Amino acid sequence: MLLIRLEQMINSFSELLGKTSAVLFVVMLFNVFVDVVMRYLFNDVSIGMQELEWHLYASVFLLGVPYALKTGGHVRVDLIYERQTANTKALIDMFGSVFLLMPFCALVAWYGFDFAKESFLLGETSGDPGGLPYRWLIKAMIPLSFLAMLISGIGMFLKSLNILLGNRQADNYQPPQH
Repeated sequence: MLLIRLEQMINSFSELLGKTSAVLFVVMLFNVFVDVVMRYLFNDVSIGMQELEWHLYASVFLLGVPYALKTGGHVRVDLIYERQTANTKALIDMFGSVFLLMPFCALVAWYGFDFAKESFLLGETSGDPGGLPYRWLIKAMIPLSFLAMLISGIGMFLKSLNILLGNRQADNYQPPQH
């Protein structure tokens, strides 16, 4: 069915972002390790390495959120949500994605694009000596990641729609015990 296939394609995209985020996390750990070794063993401080840490951290977080949406690892009020039926959960997820998640993500992506574009056009770099050039790269992560969150939100909507239409079962579906 077309809705199932579209949901699977979006889920594959979210999975790819999750794997990318995991790889960037390992790169960030290596960067922090090297920075600490250089600082404490060789008394050599690199502003560029320190800035790269927060660039990587921001990228890990921003690219990990679409994966969290796909896996249901995002924040919600579980006191209410966990006690609901699969169809009620699907309706809550559909409402939340259409009226809260998607408009917010579209808004941040739209305005974030101009934010990154202005940085690019100005040739913005780090204000610190020895800092990283191309500040627009990290600023571009904002609209790109929110666009990815919007796409993952569409995947969450499709998952909920497929549950309501009976095309798929909820992930936590437990068959009745006999």
